Amino acid sequence: MSEEIKPVVEETADVAKQEQETPIVEEVKETLVNYGEKTLAELATLFQELKESADRMKRSKEAEALKSAFYKRLSREKAEAGEDAAVEEPDENSAPEENTVPLQSGPVSPFAAIEAGFKALYMEYKKERAEYNKELDAQREENLQKKQAIIEELKALVEEPGDMKEAFPKFRDIQNRWREVGPVPQQNFRDINDTYQLHVTKFYDLVDINRELRDLDFKKNLEAKTAFCEQAEALGQDEDVVEAFKELQKLHEQWKDLGPVAKEFRDEIWERFRAATSVINKRYQAHFEGMKAQQADNLEAKQALCEEVEAIANKEITSSTEWNALSKQIEEIQAKWRTIGFATRKENQKVYDRFRAACDKFFERKRASFSEFKDSMNANLEKKMAIIAEAEQLKDSTDWKATGDRFIELQKQWKEIGAVPRKKSEQIWKRFRAACDAFFTARDNRPDGPGSLGANLAAKKALIESIKAYVPVDAEADAAAAKDFAAKWNEIGFVPFKEKDKIQAEYREALQAKFPDFGGRRHERGASRGGERRPLSEKDKLKEQFNALQQEILTYENNIGFFGLSKGAEKLKAQMQERIDAAKAKLEELKAQIRAKEQEETQE
Repeated sequence: MSEEIKPVVEETADVAKQEQETPIVEEVKETLVNYGEKTLAELATLFQELKESADRMKRSKEAEALKSAFYKRLSREKAEAGEDAAVEEPDENSAPEENTVPLQSGPVSPFAAIEAGFKALYMEYKKERAEYNKELDAQREENLQKKQAIIEELKALVEEPGDMKEAFPKFRDIQNRWREVGPVPQQNFRDINDTYQLHVTKFYDLVDINRELRDLDFKKNLEAKTAFCEQAEALGQDEDVVEAFKELQKLHEQWKDLGPVAKEFRDEIWERFRAATSVINKRYQAHFEGMKAQQADNLEAKQALCEEVEAIANKEITSSTEWNALSKQIEEIQAKWRTIGFATRKENQKVYDRFRAACDKFFERKRASFSEFKDSMNANLEKKMAIIAEAEQLKDSTDWKATGDRFIELQKQWKEIGAVPRKKSEQIWKRFRAACDAFFTARDNRPDGPGSLGANLAAKKALIESIKAYVPVDAEADAAAAKDFAAKWNEIGFVPFKEKDKIQAEYREALQAKFPDFGGRRHERGASRGGERRPLSEKDKLKEQFNALQQEILTYENNIGFFGLSKGAEKLKAQMQERIDAAKAKLEELKAQIRAKEQEETQE
């Protein structure tokens, strides 16, 4: 063997060693996709989109995952609908079917059509994929034959190389055509590749390569392998670790197809490529270790949410308000669930099924509770309609005392009865309130009833007429008469609110006209001291305002008790409550002013 051939033989042995040390390529893990939350229609749509995609033949695992999710959901929904939950999943051995709903003697299941449609889609896809796989197998067989033919050419070249200036270009052409041929059947890959490498080695071992051509070949190989190293080093900085790992595998395949480099660069270039490979492999491993840890954290977080929903689903709930509040709470938990990533492949579906079961349990209980609540509201409606019927029958009664007491009792019963259907609430409240108002308005405005507002108004009007008819006598007699009129006025009770200011003005006008020294800005309750009239003090004026305001508050509070639970009634309640709050605040101001006046009198 010549001295020129020896380095090439050593190169070939080193190449074999490097290929043996090249990391075994693992299949890139598929991204987890959770189809558990998809509806049957959504799953069918996703499968239709997959079937129409350009890369559909490379997405067989995704197709199988969609099929499994579809039939699992179909089984669950059929069970929830009270149907037989058994389903028959098609596989590659299933015969194609027409996309029709099977004839049934009884009612057609609402699931039959979508099941038949999905099954037809799946069978079309499986048929197309079978053809695709068949074509791939045929192509691989064809590639095998091509590579076998190339090996025969290489073998012939090794056996009779002839002039090396002509043999070497033929050898390079054989290498190029070898790389251009696609994959062969998996079971033939190692044998065909080993046979090819054997004859390549023989070519380098047996042929006295022209040094110039060999050096040029070494140089080209070194340039190519240096470029591979640079690409691998760049991939080590790529943020997409999975994609970088996939690209690295392609570089390794191309590296194997290249010939050797000069001996002095052999170890250096291989160590550089191996170092770059190690960086990517470590990042790839760390990526999946981190993903595994994150998935474990996600599982723990999802289990905690399951416990929250299960606690809510088992809680004793007694009111619609609490049901609605807890429903909102569960919706917030569901939104939080969607922000958490996947759990481990083994546990992800289990924890989702647990979460879904707890949510379903809560909302099923809520539906049952609201059904009972609806029955209760209808019963309450019947009770309130009976009260309305009695109130409308009593509203024209003139038995003021007994009927008034009965109305108060009916109002009390009305408050104690629970809610009625919302669309009826305001309507029946208006009817009941109208009956109450009709009776109490008639009672309070009757002219002849002792103690009624109407009777008080009539008494005050009569008193005003008495003042107008009074004939002055002398100062002392007039003072006594004025004091007597004021006392009688104050003994008369309240009048209808809308008449209060008017009758008060008439009274003061009449009093001032007959008793100018007593009336005017003097209070009708002006007391005499030693026979002399005294003007109404500021404290008395404040007390008068205080008493009047107290009465107004009592009236407001009595009225607010008659408002119902409808939207309109709530608005009236709010307005009335604002008046009460304002009046009470004014009371506190008056109280403080009265105390201040009392302190001033004490100091004097």
